[in-house]
Amino acid sequence: MGIPDHLVTLIRSLYVDQEAQVRTEYGNTDSFAIGKGVRQGCILSPCLFNLYSEYIMREAKLDEVESGIKIGGNLINNLRYADDTTLQAETKGLQKIFKNVQDSSVKHGLYLNIKKTNVMPTEEITKFDIDNEKVEMTSYSLVQKFRILEHVIERLYAA
Repeated sequence: MGIPDHLVTLIRSLYVDQEAQVRTEYGNTDSFAIGKGVRQGCILSPCLFNLYSEYIMREAKLDEVESGIKIGGNLINNLRYADDTTLQAETKGLQKIFKNVQDSSVKHGLYLNIKKTNVMPTEEITKFDIDNEKVEMTSYSLVQKFRILEHVIERLYAA
C-alpha cells in the first residue's frame, strides 16, 4: 500500500514483546503476553485498523465486481467507517461481494459476525448463500432500514 519500510519498522517495534496486566479490586494480575490486536487507547490504533481493513477490502477486489448502486455516475458497493462496513448491491451481486469480503477477511484473521450482519434486500429473499452454505434469513437479519453515521437508509419497496 506504499507505506515506507522505516515507518513499518517503527510501528512494528511498538508491538514487539508487549505485555499487559489486568487491574482488579485485589491488585494487578501477573503480566501476560499480548499476541495480536492494536493497543487500546493508542492514538495510532484507529489508523492502523483503517490500514488493515483497507488492505482487506482492496484484496477483496470490490472495484472489479460489476454490482452496486450508481451515485453520480459511479458504482458504489461499499461504505466504511471505523469497524462498520456497509455493502450495497442488487441481491445477486451482494452474495459475490459478501463472499469476496469474507474470504479476504478470514485470510487475514478478521472474522465477520453473522449475528450482527443485517441484509436489506432489493427483492424477496429467504436464503443467502455464503461459502456454499445456505444461511436462513431471519426477521433479525432482514431489515427494512438501517442506520449509518446517524443517517437512516430505508427500503423504498416492501419485500
